[in-house]
Amino acid sequence: MQRVKAVVSYEGTFFSGWQKQPGKRTVQEEIETALISIQKGQKTKVTASGRTDASVHAIAQVIHFDTSLSIPADKWPKAINSKLPEDIQIKEAEYTSSDFHARFDAVEKEYRYRVLPKREKDIFRRNTTFFYPYPIEVAEIKKAAAYLKGTHDFSSFCASGTDVVNMVRTVYKAEVLEKGDELHFIFRGNGFLYNMVRIMVGTLLEVGKGMRRPEDILEVIYTKKRSAAGKTAPGHALYLWEVCYEK
Repeated sequence: MQRVKAVVSYEGTFFSGWQKQPGKRTVQEEIETALISIQKGQKTKVTASGRTDASVHAIAQVIHFDTSLSIPADKWPKAINSKLPEDIQIKEAEYTSSDFHARFDAVEKEYRYRVLPKREKDIFRRNTTFFYPYPIEVAEIKKAAAYLKGTHDFSSFCASGTDVVNMVRTVYKAEVLEKGDELHFIFRGNGFLYNMVRIMVGTLLEVGKGMRRPEDILEVIYTKKRSAAGKTAPGHALYLWEVCYEK
């Protein structure tokens, strides 16, 4: 058996997330079904760097799986893509050590969130951006984002339902960029809690509307209560952008 490491992109609009769920369309299910076809009925479990929720997209999700097939590494993307639907694509693949783990070996992740702060909707971006028709102060949002950097207990930015005990994470980058008529929220860290990025975005947007001051972010962190933070921004504008490993 050999272990394959691959990079996957998917447009999450019509998926119920990454993880397999009975009766629902998921990215994991589609990839595992494709591998069954390639491997003549042999079932293979695919492990990802982390789960993504319903409607969330991925530019570079990382997965691993074990196989008994001896296909050249550069042929795996074409082989799997031939069996996949159009909203999933294997970007690259390589053979890796048998102890490599897509989830546990990840040392950094980057997520990006796209907000469209316009008065009128753009129907062509309805599945990929968060339409936000309110006046906002971008400069205030940028100030507030800076307070999220560093090592903190991010309990206030974690949705209920998680079984994670340690809520401490380190955020290396928390930036807001103006890209044309969109705002791109960029977060890079050593790991993220359940819905953490979406809650941070929702809270920062409240700063932009004048509902909070930038420095209020410190109080939200200190409180360690989900009720102290803002609303959870919707999933359809979130992108898993990159996953990094030790070289």
